[in-house]
Parts: sequence; C-alpha cells; structure tokens
Amino acid sequence: MYERRKSRQISVGSVAIGGDAPISVQSMTTTKTDDVGATLVQVHQLATQGADIVRVAVPHEADARALPEIVAEGGVPIIADIHFSVRLALMALEAGVHGLRVNPGNMRNPKHVQEIADGALERGIPIRIGVNAGSLDKKLIVKHGRPTAEALVESALWEISLLEEHGFTDIKVSVKHQNVPEMIAAYRLLAERTDVPLHLGVTEAGTPKQGIIKSAIGIGTLLAEGIGDTIRVSLTADPVEEITAGKQILKSLGLRDEGFDLVACPSCGRAELDVFALANEVEARIEQMDLPPMQIAVMGCEVNGPGEARDADIGIAAGPGRGLLFAKGKQIGWVPHDGLVDALLEEASRVAAEIRASGKGAEGAEGGPTVLKGASRRQTMAIGGIGSRSS
Repeated sequence: MYERRKSRQISVGSVAIGGDAPISVQSMTTTKTDDVGATLVQVHQLATQGADIVRVAVPHEADARALPEIVAEGGVPIIADIHFSVRLALMALEAGVHGLRVNPGNMRNPKHVQEIADGALERGIPIRIGVNAGSLDKKLIVKHGRPTAEALVESALWEISLLEEHGFTDIKVSVKHQNVPEMIAAYRLLAERTDVPLHLGVTEAGTPKQGIIKSAIGIGTLLAEGIGDTIRVSLTADPVEEITAGKQILKSLGLRDEGFDLVACPSCGRAELDVFALANEVEARIEQMDLPPMQIAVMGCEVNGPGEARDADIGIAAGPGRGLLFAKGKQIGWVPHDGLVDALLEEASRVAAEIRASGKGAEGAEGGPTVLKGASRRQTMAIGGIGSRSS
C-alpha cells in the first residue's frame, strides 16, 4: 500500500470526502426519480446495505420537484445528477440536495456555469465534475484521436478551471472509462495535476460477472496506490450489488473495518470434508451475527491450518472427522465435524463479548489478532478443508 494521496477535503452532507476521511461508497438509484415512493424505497435499501451517498437522476422538472421529499426522507446524503440544464441544477440546489453531479462542458453558456457555481457556493453544496469517455467534447476526440486518458484529464482540468475561476473550490472529479487500463492511467495522471478529491469508477462496467472484476482491478489498483477518495462500482444490476462489491473492495485492501472478509480455500482432492458446504454455512450464519471487527479462521491444511487458526482471534483447523478449536492463540480442544460451525460461532460470541468489554477493539484485546500489514482493523474469516493449499 502506498501513502495516500493528499487531497483537499469537502463534505457531502455529513460525509467527508478527501483529506484523511475514510473512502466512501456510492451508488445510484435506477427508479424514476419523480416516483418518490419507489425512489425512497431504493435509497433506504442502499443505505441499509452500507451506501454512504446515493445519487438520483434529474433529467426532468418533475424529478427536480420530487427532490425535497427525497432529501428529507432519504436518510443519507443525496446527490442530484444534472446534465445540460442550469434550471434543473438550480432547482436541485433549492431542494436542499447535498451535492450536484454536473459536466460544465455540457453547458454551453459560461453564464450558466457561473450561476451554478454561485448557487452552490452560497449554499455550501459541493459539485462533482463527471467526465466520461462516452461523452467527451468532439474537439478533444479529434485532438487525441479517441477518448484517451490524456483526453479525459484535459477535459477534467478545463472543467475544474471553469468552476474555480468563479471562486468555487468544493469540487470532486471522476474520469471514468470503460477500458480498465485507460481508466487507471487517467486517474494516475489527474492525481498528479490537481489536489481535488477523486471519485473512482469504471464506467459501463457491465453485468456483475464481468463488471465486478473490472471494477475491482481498476478501483483496487488505484486505491492500493493511495489514489481515490470515494468509489462507485457501476453494474448493470440491482444497485445494492454495487454497494456489496464496493465494500468488499475496500475490505480486501484493509480500508474498511466493518463486516467480515471471507477467505475460502479452493479445496483439493486431499480435503476430508466438504469445504464448499462449510464455507457457505459459515458465511450465511456469520452474517446474522453482530460481531466487532475480528479475525476468524477455519482451516484444515496439515501445513498451514493449525498455524493460521492459532494466529486468528478465533480459529479451527479441520482434520479427519474432527477439528481443533483455537481462541486468541490458545488451543481449546477438539470438536467433531458436525459441530464445527456451532463451536466456532459460540467461541466467536464469547471473544466478541471480551473485545467489547475491553473497549479496545479486536487489536487491543489480550493475545491480539493477526492483522495484515497495512490493513485497518477488520474481521476476517479464512475457510479451508484438510489438505487445502494456501490461496
């Protein structure tokens, strides 16, 4: 992990973005915004699953008129997505949205850009400049031959200047591209040229089958290099899947300490139990528990299993017909295969109570957990069967 890029900090409602603020996760509703009931249902679903910020599309006046109720009842900061229309942008600001997503380059009249900048500045509302490969100015396409990383960055810097010349600096920027290497290159280049917070994403990533992989590579690469302040995993799917994927990317990099990180062995012919069934049962049941961040290992490898189980907060190393249970590095005893999950979760509950009572979190409890270098405090689960190989 690289040192995090130093960026200016802005606030989208109660959510700080940039500086030393945690990386936030965003999504966008798929409902018609003027259907207030349906939109609020989806906003609440996203918030429940961990969305820090939710964006809604505002292509029509009816959508803008729906914003006051959505903002009042949403429960999370609401960003209005505006294109072309200064009137709708000003209506959104009047409605009390917590942020605007605009593309100043789509507003041909410089006076309109100034009106939006003045209105947002007066209300303390930040603006995201959203540059996409699919909507670059034709002049930039002609100049660069195609939507290259350089073209995206040139567009972003120009649009930043349009707002800053009116004294507006509460800006964040995205330079999204559907091509992952081009996306990575664009953000790297932009990170060198400005200190504005960066919103990361691979645009038009596709269905979850491919889109999650593209996003994990693009977003994950940049975050690992210290670049990025807020993210969206753009999927052709229920937006709740975007939040799930986004949180997992952050957890995998040690940038989010909520929930659990399920690490499952790929298994092999030496396994003495059904690793897939064990992994699925543990995952399903652990999701129903309220645990503080902690490490839980369920291993069976004759080489690595006992060691990895011993090093976690809670661990079990599965062998033929039974498994050895560990807690805080101490051997607790043997458990038959049919009792592995129950024993593991019972011990997890006990250790969780100790962690909460200590008031120090998992890493402050006696014995200490195994925390990956560079990772934040988090809850990790490693699952494998006997004879499993390290993954």
